Amino acid sequence: MHSSVKTNLSHLLRQGALLHGAAPALTYKNVTCSYTELWQRVCGFASALVDLGLRRDDRVAVFLEKRIETVVTIFGTTAAGCVTVPVNPLLRPQQVAYILADCDVRVLVTSSDRLSQLKDYIADNRALEHVILVDQDSRDEVGLPEIDGSQMHGWTPVFSNETGQAPQIASVDYDMAAILYTSGSTGKPKGVVLSHRNMIVGAESVSHYLGNGPHDTILSALPLSFDAGLSQLTTAFNSGAHIVLMNFLLASDVIRLCEKHRVTGITGVPPFWIKVADLNWPTEVAANLRYFANTGGRMPKATLDRLRAIFPKALPYLMYGLTEAFRSTYLDPAEIDRRPDSIGKAIPNAEILVVRPDGSRCEPGEHGELVHRGPLVAMGYWNDPVRTGERFRPLPGNGPGWRSPEIAVFSGDTVVTDEEGFLFFVGRRDEMIKTSGYRISPTEIEEVAYATGLARDAVALGIDDGALGQRIILVASPMSQSLDVGALLTAFRRRLPQYMVPSEVIEMATIPTNPNGKFDRVLLREQLRS
Repeated sequence: MHSSVKTNLSHLLRQGALLHGAAPALTYKNVTCSYTELWQRVCGFASALVDLGLRRDDRVAVFLEKRIETVVTIFGTTAAGCVTVPVNPLLRPQQVAYILADCDVRVLVTSSDRLSQLKDYIADNRALEHVILVDQDSRDEVGLPEIDGSQMHGWTPVFSNETGQAPQIASVDYDMAAILYTSGSTGKPKGVVLSHRNMIVGAESVSHYLGNGPHDTILSALPLSFDAGLSQLTTAFNSGAHIVLMNFLLASDVIRLCEKHRVTGITGVPPFWIKVADLNWPTEVAANLRYFANTGGRMPKATLDRLRAIFPKALPYLMYGLTEAFRSTYLDPAEIDRRPDSIGKAIPNAEILVVRPDGSRCEPGEHGELVHRGPLVAMGYWNDPVRTGERFRPLPGNGPGWRSPEIAVFSGDTVVTDEEGFLFFVGRRDEMIKTSGYRISPTEIEEVAYATGLARDAVALGIDDGALGQRIILVASPMSQSLDVGALLTAFRRRLPQYMVPSEVIEMATIPTNPNGKFDRVLLREQLRS
């Protein structure tokens, strides 16, 4: 195979080793791996999986905080022709056990303390054959914990082959590469199956419009189990950039790492950016940032304005993505002043349609469902043909009769376009508030709360009501000591029609977030109902 042909996710690192060699690829704490070193470790891990008897498409899960071993596991798994399952380190043991059982994971990479929490929950998992502990160096397995039916391994022995040669595995880029589990708004987590092609094309597309290259140092602030977090790795390695791993605990750590490593790019979700915008940034550190990007929800305009003032040299990228298509849209920074509320247009090598329930195209100004077509459309939901059939459907419109139907992903998100084709997010279908016969986007209400300067965080929810259908509740955290609810409601009455004014404002010192860092609307709704 020619070295420039990328048919496996790990080939991003193989290419990096060939082109960038000794250049820094990955940093965790005080350890930095060059592209050559990281590729050698990936090859060693891949060879170890083959030695353990793993076959093409077998699943390998990694349940760890962000560290070098986590990245080696993800890319080494795909180099062995297996499927990587990154598990969010913030999940509870029963949630982790569900994921491991749902996709029949054969190998789990974790640490001793995490395994001790999991042990009782995975005792009956018959698919799990091997557990590799990254904090154990034992070569003879003496003293390692025991789980019935699973063989235990220390981390050191997996590097018996660091030759820089990956196993020769027959594969094409349409093979499975990863399963990313999304919590969803209802029911059990869904495993979104991504092919090598999905992830390689996504890396090429995103790194192209962000202008990533060897000149960049990217801060990895999002979970690697989250599509946008994993995309930080793939875009960095595709472009020869240096990525710095961060396990987000304190917002002040962002400044510390940006100063230490001269970070040039950061991608985050709105709750992350709200915290970052409140920090006291040294001018010389802020000046290093070349771009900042938002995904996972609409960034409040007040936060965007503060970030632009803090990072005057940085290009702001407002992005939209769904795990089922990895990435979908971005707003060109040149358009930010004209339409700061827009999620932009399709990323390179993707097309975004806005359709009515019957599949016909919406006109500009008409609300419809966002549909994504192209090589980033995922393969479906793991072992779930019913939900796959609901979300992954033939592309609307009558194509030529000689070809098989093209499958697109129907996002479930309501959007609208302007006359120039720029997209605007309205809301998720399952989050839209239905009150007094009106359908209301929560973001419209939340924007008013942020614009007052009284609320640090804000989440609008619809709670069932016999008379109204749903009544509007706003959960907000104060900007200072306490929330001035009266002033907040006065602002709503001035700026919104009466049917959009919250019936109640509930103050919370801190609004809970889900493991991906987004506001946890499901948990909030359950708390309010009870």
